[in-house]
Amino acid sequence: MGLHLQPFALHFLALTFPLVAMGFSDDTLERATKSEGYCSRILRAQGTRREGYNEFSLRVEGDPEFYKPGNNYRVTLSAATPAYFRGFTLIALKEGKEGDKEEDHAGTFQIIDEEETQFMSNCPVAVTESTPRRRTRIHVFWTAPPVGTGCVILKASIVQKRIIYFQDEGSLTKKLCEQDSTFEGVTDKPILDCCACGTAKYRLTFYGNWSEKTHPKDYPRRANHWSAIIGGSHSKNYVLWEYGGYASEGVKQVAELGSPVKMEEEIRQQSDEVLTVIKAKAQWPAWQPLNVRAAPSAEFSVDRTRHLMSFLTMLGPSPDWNVGLSAEDLCTKDCGWVQKVVQDLIPWDAGTDSGVTYESPNKPTIPQEKIRPLTSLDHPQSPFYDPEGGSIAVVARVVIERIARKGEQCNIIPDNVDDIVADLVPEEKEEDDTPETCIYSNWSPWSACSSSTCDKGKRMRQRMLKAQLDLSVPCPDTQDFQPCMGPGCSDEDGSTCMMSEWITWSPCTVSCGMGMRSRERYVKQFPDDGSMCKVPTEETEKCIVNEECSPSSCLVTEWAEWNECSASCGMGMKKRHRMIKMTPADGSMCNTETTEVEKCMMPECHTIPCMLSPWSEWSDCSVTCGKGMRTRQRMLKSAAELGDCNEELEQVEKCMLPECPIDCELTEWSKWSECNKSCGKGHMIRTRMIKMEPQFGGAPCPETVQRKKCRIRKCLRGPGLEKRRWKEAREKRRSEHAKEDVDGELYPGCKMRPWTAWSECTKLCGGGIQERFMTVKKRFKSTQFTSCKDKKEIRACNVHHC
Repeated sequence: MGLHLQPFALHFLALTFPLVAMGFSDDTLERATKSEGYCSRILRAQGTRREGYNEFSLRVEGDPEFYKPGNNYRVTLSAATPAYFRGFTLIALKEGKEGDKEEDHAGTFQIIDEEETQFMSNCPVAVTESTPRRRTRIHVFWTAPPVGTGCVILKASIVQKRIIYFQDEGSLTKKLCEQDSTFEGVTDKPILDCCACGTAKYRLTFYGNWSEKTHPKDYPRRANHWSAIIGGSHSKNYVLWEYGGYASEGVKQVAELGSPVKMEEEIRQQSDEVLTVIKAKAQWPAWQPLNVRAAPSAEFSVDRTRHLMSFLTMLGPSPDWNVGLSAEDLCTKDCGWVQKVVQDLIPWDAGTDSGVTYESPNKPTIPQEKIRPLTSLDHPQSPFYDPEGGSIAVVARVVIERIARKGEQCNIIPDNVDDIVADLVPEEKEEDDTPETCIYSNWSPWSACSSSTCDKGKRMRQRMLKAQLDLSVPCPDTQDFQPCMGPGCSDEDGSTCMMSEWITWSPCTVSCGMGMRSRERYVKQFPDDGSMCKVPTEETEKCIVNEECSPSSCLVTEWAEWNECSASCGMGMKKRHRMIKMTPADGSMCNTETTEVEKCMMPECHTIPCMLSPWSEWSDCSVTCGKGMRTRQRMLKSAAELGDCNEELEQVEKCMLPECPIDCELTEWSKWSECNKSCGKGHMIRTRMIKMEPQFGGAPCPETVQRKKCRIRKCLRGPGLEKRRWKEAREKRRSEHAKEDVDGELYPGCKMRPWTAWSECTKLCGGGIQERFMTVKKRFKSTQFTSCKDKKEIRACNVHHC
């Protein structure tokens, strides 16, 4: 009984395999020849369809679920022992397409081993075997299609003996969907699942080393600073930023403006994937001795699902240069928590601004480029430029230290002896829960105990409130007290236990209504008499989130920071926003305010206001297609002697015209194939691949397959045919020996290998050197010459000026 194969199953098999091996009749071949359509031959053949048959499998290296447009992937078709296959067909189709049109196919294949694989003669987008023989595995490369293609189905069919196996939803089919470019990345190291238990608390401390002494070229003496640090502890499902990815709008605002507001909004919108938002103050100027001002620091927590940490801070002023860590894993393979991470940092480019110096004017990068590390060869005007291509001196160092662990831990064996000490008797470190809007001096040393006897007393320390940037946010006390007793005293009630300050409260256990939160502290010093401390180390309390919680309640984020004042002098207005985190469960509308407005007072305006002309009309867009810029101007009408006028006289904004046409791009023609007949009339083909599909009205693609006739010789009939083939093979071997004799004439007594390819140039510019070699393949014993040795040639390259 014949089997009717579905459109995918035997696309292309007609010209792939020996017809006898597949069980095709002459009638079948005739019907196939008459079939029409692009690569769409559908045949009836003797075979067996076996659903769920898993002896054969199609695999993409790394088993990805998504593809990145333009990336290369290694594709393997294999048979499990003891199975094998004689022939195969491999194709890539856009999801939902049948393959009967050229535009149905997605991406391009690249041959790795020409002895194993080749493109099909009548369907050059498909890959098949070079010769029908037993095999258990083949490999090819597949280049993913351009952006906007959508999901792609990689499909294979197998020929084993006379049986054809195929599957539309099984081990011979692989579906890959296009990766969202917003979260695209190239981080090669795989992030493993975390097996640690409990939670861990860390302190991040940022030490800037960017100064005129360490980086003297064009160092900006005015306004050099590090922006506020922003980041979070998160799961592997959320990427804040990474090399090879594109900067989000929040990352762009940090990179160009040093503003963490949008970035914090983005992080808080990923509340299920984020455990702690990491924030630390900006540092003005960029470098200060530690005895003048403490390095910026922040505390955060991690748990089993959110065990990665990312942060960034802008190096200012700069076009879009930052430093930071991306997806730093704080979970160990031994199911514990990392004790300490110390990382030196170099600047990276966010890909949103094309400036090359610290104070370059704003020049948006269009289209946006991927995030990448800066190098010393980026541009001669760059402050990090080094004509020798040396490494960039580090601009900062970040230290991440574990300060506490909470909950039962899985790794019973501690990381090391120091780790035991760190957990049982941590060094005294000051916990700082001060709001960013409160600027204090450092704490003074603790005073002596008010009691010199064994009576209970107190000791005190204090600090000064230097500035309160936001009057609506209360600032903590400037004095701190601790219980104490005279030296050498002890007490059974545990009052001589020296305790740390309370660590910050944990998040509320609920996102709506009444819940619980907890905080903890640890013992700094045990009683001298060795007794146990009875002072509580953990406390809990009730917490309320969205007090009037009901099915009609909205869940919202915290308020973002206030925008700049609308006025540059005098009275103005400022706004702040928050986001709706979750709409009401009953489907009703949110009545919660998401914007707040209040008055703001700037320095007093000039008594004589600026006299300005109206704005001119916007200029034409700077480009005829795609994204560009346009400007408008106004004039200063008041006399200059009346005072400085700080109002802007020119405005620039983006403009968008229809997309520029993109013409079709093709690869070079391949070499002509061998004649498909060994005698008589035949044909040869050559192919080329589409590198870029035409877009937005660009020039269409010309032909990608060419064929021409070939006629080698008349076909011989009868017993003399075999004799003639032996004669041709003998003549071919003689011609090869003759070639070797030519090498011997050039280098007597030697058989030489061909020249190697020229090496890479030793310099990118200014004159370098390339080399190539010819080595001895065989030295004859009879030779009397000493010239039989390896050869070397040298030539100049890249002679243009740097």
